[in-house]
Amino acid sequence: MEKIAGEVAYIAYHFHWSLDDILMMEHKERHNWIQEISEINKRINEASKGSGGGGESF
Repeated sequence: MEKIAGEVAYIAYHFHWSLDDILMMEHKERHNWIQEISEINKRINEASKGSGGGGESF
């Protein structure tokens, strides 16, 4: 139960999706969204390092 709570919190925090929407997903789908969020965050972090800490770049 603790793992699913972490997954839900991570997705809800970043995408602002409802608890019901997230819980309706299969584990694999939630995991895919978690990976996507992680990649987005990595790109944002790398872009901010390269631009002196400013805005987002995709």
